[in-house]
Amino acid sequence: MDTNKFVTEQEKFWVGKFGDQYTDRNKTDQLLASNIFLLSKVLSSTKNISSVIEIGANIGLNLQAIKSLIPSCNFAAVEINDYACKILEKLESVEVFNESLLTFSSTKKYDFVLSKGVLIHINPDHLNKAYELMYSASNKYICLAEYYSFTPVDLNYRGYSKKLFKRDFAGEMLDKFKDLKLIDYGFIYHKDNYFAGEDMNWFLLEKN
Repeated sequence: MDTNKFVTEQEKFWVGKFGDQYTDRNKTDQLLASNIFLLSKVLSSTKNISSVIEIGANIGLNLQAIKSLIPSCNFAAVEINDYACKILEKLESVEVFNESLLTFSSTKKYDFVLSKGVLIHINPDHLNKAYELMYSASNKYICLAEYYSFTPVDLNYRGYSKKLFKRDFAGEMLDKFKDLKLIDYGFIYHKDNYFAGEDMNWFLLEKN
């Protein structure tokens, strides 16, 4: 993929070799089990979901988890990394958009819009674009599963700076879009006995 068309250094970072390596690190049955555990909790607070889109879907482990819970759903995925997309495209019944979420625009609306471990890697100056995409693509629910911090924090990520950011993503969306309301929230812990996660907070928002 031509990296010259990307606006941020973070996009160029994830479309390249590091993004490929991330994909290879995360092809595990344990991660899929953890996703099923987490998303079953999230989805228990929803009703009548028939369509799902995930931004930053990687190889689709979250979508596979949702499909195991709601087999009748229609799925779509936005993913910037070419290597991950080649794997993602092998999944049945998933419409794949191989592009940056910062340039993607949805012509459809979905019952459930998901970001999991994605907003933390977006350049903070461009987060509003991601928020607007998630909001406009949703006709019912938005789920954000990200690293939480009351105040914005820039952390070192595997030896790289400006590649991992923590903040109150859900709070910022609630402030930005007044017709959103918080339905449920929770936490997944890295020392869970069976379904260890990455110490992420998840928030389920509903559009009124």
